[in-house]
Amino acid sequence: MLSNSMDDYPLTLTRIVERAERFHADVEVVSRRPSGAVERTTLGECAARARNLATALEALGVRPGDPVATLLWNQREHLELYFAVPAMGSVIHTLNPRLFPYELAFIVDDASDGVIIIDESLLQVFESFRAGLDFRHVIVVPQDGPAPAGTLDYEALIADATPMTWPELDERDAAAMCYTSGTTGRPKGVVYSHRALVLHSLVAALPDQLAVSAGDTVLPVVPMFHANAWGLPYAAALAGARLVLPGPRLDPESVLNLCAHERVTMTAGVPTVWMGMLAALDAEPDRWDLSELNRLIVGGAAVPRSMFEGFDRHGLTVVQAWGMTETAPLGAVCRLPVRLYEGERDEQYGFRVRQGVATPFFDIRARDDNGELIAWDDAAMGELEVRGPWVAGSYHGGRGTENFTVDGWFRTGDVVRIDAHGCIRICDRSKDLVKSGGEWISSVDLENQLMAHPAVAQAAVIAVPDERWGERPLAVVSLCDGADASADELREHLAQEFARWQLPDRFEFVQAIPCTATGKFKKSQLRTQFTTA
Repeated sequence: MLSNSMDDYPLTLTRIVERAERFHADVEVVSRRPSGAVERTTLGECAARARNLATALEALGVRPGDPVATLLWNQREHLELYFAVPAMGSVIHTLNPRLFPYELAFIVDDASDGVIIIDESLLQVFESFRAGLDFRHVIVVPQDGPAPAGTLDYEALIADATPMTWPELDERDAAAMCYTSGTTGRPKGVVYSHRALVLHSLVAALPDQLAVSAGDTVLPVVPMFHANAWGLPYAAALAGARLVLPGPRLDPESVLNLCAHERVTMTAGVPTVWMGMLAALDAEPDRWDLSELNRLIVGGAAVPRSMFEGFDRHGLTVVQAWGMTETAPLGAVCRLPVRLYEGERDEQYGFRVRQGVATPFFDIRARDDNGELIAWDDAAMGELEVRGPWVAGSYHGGRGTENFTVDGWFRTGDVVRIDAHGCIRICDRSKDLVKSGGEWISSVDLENQLMAHPAVAQAAVIAVPDERWGERPLAVVSLCDGADASADELREHLAQEFARWQLPDRFEFVQAIPCTATGKFKKSQLRTQFTTA
């Protein structure tokens, strides 16, 4: 019997950092500061500074396996910490500054963070939750001048340190930590291994996935404190792609200016960001030269057909992807298949609005209400279950065991249909489906059709109690500036695609729909507001 003769080479993020340092040292990293000023450095310099930073953190008592918290924007220093902390054997724990103070306090306490690195512009956020927490060291990235009294200066630590020789690590060691959004209870921690993030980076860079290459200039609008910025910093370092880090200014004009001035080829973010960007382009179509921008990766929520059509008008291609914090996050990408290259326009859009086909090494299945696996016939609906090398097998602290099946699959909470080719279409979150008279109504489908109306900027559909039918759909709508549409007009618009019994009984018009810290519609707040209205 033959035995394996391959080298047991560890798949650690250290190898990505070393590759960036060795082969892509001159590749530019552009970082916009909170002030708006733009700084330019390189992957090589970031990797070199990461070695000094790791030595400084070790001198402060950070040991292998210890979490190191960050409260930073998409900026050069965050990339240096993405490199330094996992490579020294510790765990980078990114904090979302847009969360409420009580949420941040819970997350920091739950993760046992003892060291935190903060951009000076976020000190007020830090002060809002630090009471009662035991930080051994607070390190500040100063904007101008030295760090405030009582804190350590990030730049001084690096300047005074010597480069670390990276230790040998096990690929199953913890490397990074993110917390779920907590929309259905307390946030839960997901701890990613080196192996998971290396494999995720390799797959993300594949041509039919996110297709990150050395010829790209990548602008992650998705924050580096949210689900590892969808893996783009590591994929870019692996491939040698130029990185543009936008800082905190993510308004449409600022993003478009960066895309034009830095000749961005690929960007990624949630739909709410691109809705604003599309409105700006429609208002001033000739203002920005986006000739190099060939794909916008959109995830975090279902993308309406109207958004695809809108960007197509400007010669820009939207590619929908799906994932979760628990999947590191990439799980599926919707690339138009070869069989539809010459297809009818409606057929192509019908495919592009789906969430896509599972990435390599990512297994999917779905179960109906009776616990039976559904057929891949694009008709049956069931809760999506997934597994793979970058899918969580548990939560930090053993919480949320009900989210995992006895045979090791993660229950996503997304209700889907799957077609014969394995392409996923999310019908809803399980908690957002409307069950009316025993029949399911998809809030996502209603929302997408509403947002196809030219007067509608945003739309969210929620279930409200009904004495006769159990639940009925209610539509919350935000209109475009200067636009007008009545409830009857929107109901008739929906009636072109939906049966009468599926149409919302009520329409509520609001100035803007509240969003979560990660840019998703905050349906829990809408349910509280309108269920009792």
